[in-house]
Amino acid sequence: MMKLLSRFVFWISGWSLNANWPDGLKKAVLIAVPHTSNWDILYARAAFFLMDIPVRFTIKKEVMVGPLGWLLSGLGAISIDRKRIPGGRKQTYTEAMVSMLKERDELVIMVTPEGTRSQVKRWKSGFYHIALGADVPIVVGYLDYKKKEAGIGPCLYPDGNMNEQIEELKAFGRTVTGKHPEKGIL
Repeated sequence: MMKLLSRFVFWISGWSLNANWPDGLKKAVLIAVPHTSNWDILYARAAFFLMDIPVRFTIKKEVMVGPLGWLLSGLGAISIDRKRIPGGRKQTYTEAMVSMLKERDELVIMVTPEGTRSQVKRWKSGFYHIALGADVPIVVGYLDYKKKEAGIGPCLYPDGNMNEQIEELKAFGRTVTGKHPEKGIL
């Protein structure tokens, strides 16, 4: 049903796919760039349904109840439980996502590195720490509103040179045009 609805969304809006997901990749952190509009989730979800990529996004466990929880789960939401860990503190979102990736055989978690739809000078680095901690690659998913194209960009394995590798990812992100270009990647 979702794939059919996604085809309709792409057809009616004139969007196309550049579906080059790395062969055999079953676990990854997927960063969605650039994130400049609430419309991004519609096109991104449709694209991933069409590409048969089981992308998930995280949400607080308190939101995942009743009918809203069922709807969000159908769209790919998975709940984050920031349970207490030894020492009595709550685990961070990063720690929780690393654990989720390590515990599963297949999981692709989508993150927006800007953390907002507004233009930022610096990306949040949680996505990098998640990939490094879980020993999985970072894959770039993009929406280019100028070309009306959704697709998959570079894939890299974090090697600890965080600033250099994030700059490499940002360089690719600057080649695509968000819905609101003025909020794009600096």
